[in-house]
Amino acid sequence: MTDYSRYFDLVKETHVEIEGWFSGLQPGILPTLLARFSAQFTMITPHGKVLDIDGVERLFEPLRGARPGLAITLSEFNGIALHAGGAVVSYREVQEEHNGNRTDRRATVAFEVDAAGNVLWRHLHETFCAV
Repeated sequence: MTDYSRYFDLVKETHVEIEGWFSGLQPGILPTLLARFSAQFTMITPHGKVLDIDGVERLFEPLRGARPGLAITLSEFNGIALHAGGAVVSYREVQEEHNGNRTDRRATVAFEVDAAGNVLWRHLHETFCAV
């Protein structure tokens, strides 16, 4: 059996930080959060917009506290590929706000292991789930 737990744990840890940032609970976490991502990071948002690491930072900066009470639930973890240089995994992510707003998405992430052995987010593709 292939062990993807290191990568699943990183997804979970990162989303705890994202949840804290968006809900306003972790005001100083943005540099720590962004350090989890490769300098070459790319993301395809659920709406199809392509962002690089600078775009992600610009997206996150004004959102601190913009979604108070946000709860992110992760499930359906799946290991797709595991190799010496990283891994590809998928998961489902439900975001629920105190006001009842809810989004449901599937995500696929490619991780890379840098020269120091740090696991970094290299690419993320998110797609909204059908209602």
